[in-house]
Parts: sequence; structure tokens; C-alpha cells
Amino acid sequence: MDQHHFHKQLDYIIVGQGLVGTWLSYYALQAGKTFVVVNDSHTPAASSVASGVINPVTGRRIVQTWMIDTFLPYALKAYSDIGQQLNKTIVKEAPVVLIHPSAQMQESFEYRYHHDNVYLQKNNAADFEAFMHTPLGTGQINHSIWIDLNSMLTGWRQKLIDHQQYLDERLDADDLKINNDGVEWKGIHAKRILFSDGIGSMQNKYFKGLSFAPNKGEALIVEIKDLPNQAIYKHNLSIVPWKDQLFWVGSNYEWQYEDAKPSSAFRTKIETALAQLLKIPFTVIEHLVGIRPANQERRPFVGMHPVYSAIGICNGMGTKGCSLAPYFANALIAHCENGTPIHPEASLERFKLSLL
Repeated sequence: MDQHHFHKQLDYIIVGQGLVGTWLSYYALQAGKTFVVVNDSHTPAASSVASGVINPVTGRRIVQTWMIDTFLPYALKAYSDIGQQLNKTIVKEAPVVLIHPSAQMQESFEYRYHHDNVYLQKNNAADFEAFMHTPLGTGQINHSIWIDLNSMLTGWRQKLIDHQQYLDERLDADDLKINNDGVEWKGIHAKRILFSDGIGSMQNKYFKGLSFAPNKGEALIVEIKDLPNQAIYKHNLSIVPWKDQLFWVGSNYEWQYEDAKPSSAFRTKIETALAQLLKIPFTVIEHLVGIRPANQERRPFVGMHPVYSAIGICNGMGTKGCSLAPYFANALIAHCENGTPIHPEASLERFKLSLL
């Protein structure tokens, strides 16, 4: 797109159009602000490998995730609203069917079911025996939702392109000029610039003092013709409806990795696990990979730079991006426009010293 559209003063330059950048531009639009989204489509993005699942409980002990009572209803409404704007159904409520992988996990479920239970439900293992091995029984997590991230991100990108609010380019923080009334980049003036470019921010001179701890996520897109696609299945791996008879299949993520390429070890591990779990045939269609900008304390980085007040960040969502992104993107825009404080556990304030 011709950059000369942007000689006027804009309110925001938003860097990145993954999950967070999409939500930042959504809320900037809602606030009636002018902006351009600058996105380098050649970087391996975390959003492209995300399963799109918001699961209210987590981990081996099946505990509720951080602030889920706030994030879950907020996310449900936000994704439904953006879907309506795009004329797409991108949100499905889909229970997580737990196929207990170990006696320990089975016991955790039983314990949690009888103590402080909000989301867990018993189900009948016989319902799944036609297509899965369930020697240790099953359980269920309700109120989990699945987002069709692919449709959402490509649909929103098209909307930005149609309104001339999108540039497919790499923005290097070194090329920014900071002046009294904001920033300038390649002739585009803006009051503020917000970085939501995933691992790109780790090399950004303004934010490299943050405690990023990137992790590598991989997933296979697998055709499983006879598997009902109304639920998410979780064993040692997760099997998530993708589209038609295709499923997203992935497991944990790696903190130690050598490169951002798909690893054959991962593929072999998943194929072996699938063959052990499923009684029905499957075919691997695609192998996805992305690097997530997680951090050591598993809380996002949200706020404006303590010295350069026109430069902000919304990043570090880690593996919980789907549930955190709408809430914290809105929080950052509200902070910029109205001075609303950002939740202290996510606020950039906590890293003030390392950013000076």
C-alpha cells in the first residue's frame, strides 16, 4: 500500500497483527481513533500455531487459571462481537473431554470434582470407547470455548486492508524518531506506538530489559474422519476441532529449542501418542510451528515505557493468549485514552527499573 496515505497525524501505530495486535486495533477503532497496523507477515507468529482454546482450568492439579472469572466472560463477549463485525461465527462453546492419561490425573480430577468445583463434570467413558482407549476413565471441563483464530485473523486483516489501515512491512524500533508530540516512522506521525509483535519485542531496544522467556510451540493438523468434532479432547496431548474433519493436535511447549523449524522429534512423538490413544485411523496434513513471547512469571507485559511515554507494549501472553489478549488490549487503549490503571500484576510498572 502507498505510504503517502499516512502523512497526516495518526493516533496510533500498532506493530504486529497477531492476536494482540488485532485486539489493539479493534479497541482503537471502537474508541474512534486513527491508526495503522504494521505487520511483518514473514515472521513465524505464535498466533498461527495457537489452538484457539480457552480452558478455565489448567495443569496437573486441575486448578482454575489466573483471573478466569474475569477473563472468560469478557473473552466470550469480545470474540462474539468481533465475529459479528466480520459476519463469521468464530466462537464455539466446546467441552474439554479429559481422557485420564495416568492414575495421578484421575485422582486429581476426582479430588477437584469434590472440592471447590466450578467447571468439572462427570461423563461416561463408554461414549468415547468407539474411537479412543480410555482405560482410566474420563471426565469433562465445561465452559471452555474454542475460537476460530484463523478466520478471525485473516478476516480482520482484510478489513484493515480495505480501510487502508494495514502495511505488510517490518518495523524496526531503531528507525523510530521520537519527538515532543509522539513518534515518527518513515513519514508516518503518530501520538503513540504500541508493540504487539511477539518475539520481535525481545530485540526492541526499548523493551529488551523485560524478562522474556520465549517458548516454542508446535502442532500437527490431522485428519481424523470418524472423530466427533463437538468437543476438545485432552490426554497427554490436546485434540482440538480445526475445521471439517481436521483437528489441531499438540502437546506442551519447549523452553529449550535450537531453531524455529518444525522438529521431526515432535512429529514422531505426537504420531506415536495418537496411535496409542485412537482406535480409528488418522492422517497428518500439516506441521505448524511458532515461537511465543512468554516470560518467567507468566504474566503479560502491558503499559507505556517509563521514559518514552509515547512507546507502549502489550505482549508476553505466553500460552494463555486467547483469554488474555482482548482484556489487556482493551486495558492498554483505555489507559492511553483515559488514564485507566492497568492491573498491577500485568502492568509495566513492575519492570520500571529494568527499563530505565
